[in-house]
Amino acid sequence: MKNINNLGTQPLEKNVRVSVTKMRRIIDRIRNCSYEEALVLPEFMPYRACYLVSKLVLSAAADASTNLGLNKSDLFISKAWVDNSTYLRRFRPRAQGRGYPIKRPTCKVTIQPNSKSVEM
Repeated sequence: MKNINNLGTQPLEKNVRVSVTKMRRIIDRIRNCSYEEALVLPEFMPYRACYLVSKLVLSAAADASTNLGLNKSDLFISKAWVDNSTYLRRFRPRAQGRGYPIKRPTCKVTIQPNSKSVEM
């Protein structure tokens, strides 16, 4: 199995305006799937973040094929994880001139593709 990650392809999406738990339910579903399956699965999920995951999978495959010369049909998602990022801080007006803080979560999504082909 050819390990791509030692060569530096690891697409990362930063400051995605989705909470971590909502993104994890999509990422957990595509982990250890082939490239084709990882593109098809989010299309049939009813979540807003699926479009962002599909874009990231396309980017990972494009990086692997362009930079490393690998075939997209040999790729699979070996590792994928979601981390907390910063909060967007907003204030909501409340009674008697007070402000109520609203913290809107963001996350970082990382996908590491790998190749199924074995070097001989």
